[in-house]
Amino acid sequence: MTSPNLSSSESLRPTMASDLRSGAPRWLIAGSLGILLLGGGFVVWRWLGSRSAPPFGMPPGVAVTLEPVQVGQVQDSSEFLGDLEAQTGVVLQPEVSGRITQVFVTAGDRVSPGTPIVLISPEQTQAEVNAAQASVTAARSARESAAATLRSLRERQIERDAELALQQAEYERTATLVEQGALSQQDLDFASRDLEVAQAAVTSAQEEIAAAEANLSQSQATLAQAEANQAAAQENLQDRTLVAPIAGIVGDLEIKLGEYVTPSNEVTRIVENATLDLELEVPIEDRDRLSLGLPVELVATNSNDVIASGSITFISPQTDASTQTVLVEAQFDNADGRLQDAQKVDARIIWSEQTGVLVPTSAITRIGGQTFVYVAESGSPEELPPPEAIPPGMSAPDQVARLRLVELGGIQGNSYQVMSGLEPGETIVVAGILNLQDGTPILPESIDTDQTTLNP
Repeated sequence: MTSPNLSSSESLRPTMASDLRSGAPRWLIAGSLGILLLGGGFVVWRWLGSRSAPPFGMPPGVAVTLEPVQVGQVQDSSEFLGDLEAQTGVVLQPEVSGRITQVFVTAGDRVSPGTPIVLISPEQTQAEVNAAQASVTAARSARESAAATLRSLRERQIERDAELALQQAEYERTATLVEQGALSQQDLDFASRDLEVAQAAVTSAQEEIAAAEANLSQSQATLAQAEANQAAAQENLQDRTLVAPIAGIVGDLEIKLGEYVTPSNEVTRIVENATLDLELEVPIEDRDRLSLGLPVELVATNSNDVIASGSITFISPQTDASTQTVLVEAQFDNADGRLQDAQKVDARIIWSEQTGVLVPTSAITRIGGQTFVYVAESGSPEELPPPEAIPPGMSAPDQVARLRLVELGGIQGNSYQVMSGLEPGETIVVAGILNLQDGTPILPESIDTDQTTLNP
């Protein structure tokens, strides 16, 4: 028997171990290469995927609305709160006490001076007016009768004066003839008697005339008193009828039919709102900027819309010691009736105007406490989708939205003033900004190239 050749088997072990040690590095290298190839393929796949077509039916860009940067008048202004006051307005109160028996108007009616408003229990007052009128008529008749009597007496006096003159001449002629012996003393006595009778008649006529004149004076005084009583009664009746002293619009009626009122009661107000005044308290620091004729705008409470324009008409020469403000009054025409008396309004004094860049408030994006706008610019090939990524029937975008930092000034209506960051003629995104990022391709839905100038 031959024994196994142990030396041969032992000689094989080192060989196998050597083969195993030499095969291990090749396996690791092959695995590493495989991992690298997989990673590179993933990167290539991601890059290609970013340029691939969007999901079926989705646009290759964000729909936005563009607008050119606008240039307009930028105002330097200050805002205040004030109360409007009608230049013409009255509070109607009765001048007598009584019960409301008739109301001639309703709230909101436009009235003219002298228009009756209410009537206050006129029955007794009308009777007094009628009695006073009757007294005037009687006194006037008495005066006319006294005047007629006086005229008659004066005419009779003329006759008696003539008779006296005749008797005086007859007496003188008779006395001459008696001296010549042509007539007797008895004839002279008769002539003397007739002269005395004529003189007595003249004296009586004068006394009657004096009495008639006194009676006429009394009649005139009585008539004057009657007319005064009539005027007082008529005035009292007019006081019972409350009338509009000015033209305007009737306010709320504070009384009701049948209600008892006194001179302390307010019946209504009549206001003419055609022209309104506004009082503003301007800080003393702005006193040197104030001037007559300076524009003032009234602004709607819930928006920046201008509802009326006026100008400063009065600047107080004194400063309020407690508030350190200067009282200013502005005047506004109110032909359309949009404003009312005692209305609180937001007012804006416009100190100056100049040209500046304006953008709509809807175009502003705020990030981290800073303000930005999206400017439409031509996109690079790397930013725009490739042609094969454009769905059939859709337009390929050629612009991207570029995020740009801007510095804003004051707000002008619905626009902000841009102090820096934009130039006139550039195009910005004004709608659709919520779906944008810096460099996003955009598809303009509309662009208005005519509105390059804005007058806020």
